[in-house]
Amino acid sequence: MPSRDLSFPVFDADNHFYEPKEALTKFLPEHRKGVIDYIDVRGRTKIMVRNVVSDYIPNPTFEIVARPGAQEEYFRHGSGGKSFREVMGKPMKSIPAFRNPEARLEVLDGLGLDYTLMFPTLASLVEERLKDDPELILDIIHGLNQWMYETWQFNYEDRIFSTPVINLAIVDRALEELDWCLQRGAKTVLVRPAPVPGHRGTRSFGLPEFDPFWDACVKAGIPVSMHASDSGYAEYLNDWEPGDEYKPFKPTAFRMVAMGKRPIEDTMAALVCHGALTRNPDLRILSVENGGSWVPYLFYQFKNVYAKMPQEFPEDPIQAFKRCVYVAPFWEDDFKKMADLCGVDRIIFGSDWPHPEGLSDPITLVDDLERQGLDEEGVRKVMGGNMIDLFKVPNEIVHRPDVPALVLT
Repeated sequence: MPSRDLSFPVFDADNHFYEPKEALTKFLPEHRKGVIDYIDVRGRTKIMVRNVVSDYIPNPTFEIVARPGAQEEYFRHGSGGKSFREVMGKPMKSIPAFRNPEARLEVLDGLGLDYTLMFPTLASLVEERLKDDPELILDIIHGLNQWMYETWQFNYEDRIFSTPVINLAIVDRALEELDWCLQRGAKTVLVRPAPVPGHRGTRSFGLPEFDPFWDACVKAGIPVSMHASDSGYAEYLNDWEPGDEYKPFKPTAFRMVAMGKRPIEDTMAALVCHGALTRNPDLRILSVENGGSWVPYLFYQFKNVYAKMPQEFPEDPIQAFKRCVYVAPFWEDDFKKMADLCGVDRIIFGSDWPHPEGLSDPITLVDDLERQGLDEEGVRKVMGGNMIDLFKVPNEIVHRPDVPALVLT
């Protein structure tokens, strides 16, 4: 049984599956075979992208993973002097619930989750490392989406909504991919919060060039999810500190401080300042696993620059943001402060289950929300009401309360 008996449905905006090897290889076109490969390096399996070994994910097969919520104490109270390995704790073998939707649905019941978005883990590895070859990115991403649909579907039992990936490098192909996903029941799509790659360099997806895609999402009635990823910012940090690719599991003090939340902050600034949210006022963007600490400073910057250069903005930038953007704070953030800043109707909850930095028991967040001062209606909206309204799913408890909670041995 779930750990809390709640009187309202819960919609978790951030769950993940762990991809097997075939996720990025099974549906590759014949002329792309070998671009993604898995090789043995001194007894360990590594992923190789266009003949370059990547350490972005230390164990890209995900056969052995960290336990859900392994880093909870770390994010609540700090490391206490423990090493990163000690913080991560004892690993575990992947279980069926990490790999297939039928088993996952039973876990959702045991956790008291009625609905969830389901994100991939490896997608941004491809987009950043192949940004000089847009056509190749699009071919690989379509193959990943084919695997995702075959394995997870895009709408499983009206409860698990997997997020097919869209890369905007070539707008016509992005529209084709969007249509392919919509025909198969997608209720949202995943767009990397990063500059769009192209043959002549990168550019902002806030520019009018991309309006046909945003407009198509509006007409389809789906929000666009922007989940934290490898957005390419390691390239900037390498100017200060030697390094190569982004390695989220090998952070340094400088990289954690300097990067902060720059990728999502710059993404939202681009969407606002380049006018996409004004030209497409009904567009809805979900910021997932990016936290909320970046929002106050972004609002400060918006207010400051708008006062100095109002002619450069198509409308009040803060109002554009508040209308179009839903923010999922980190579970350790202050949701009451975020609700006061953005409006409680635009704050959502994502547990990041089963990742180690997430919550092992997602609905325990209710205790934090109440302690922070959210009223009963605010708690209901954050824990699911806002997402239920946005995704137009039944506003009712649909999980089976008699299913035992998952016990990890």
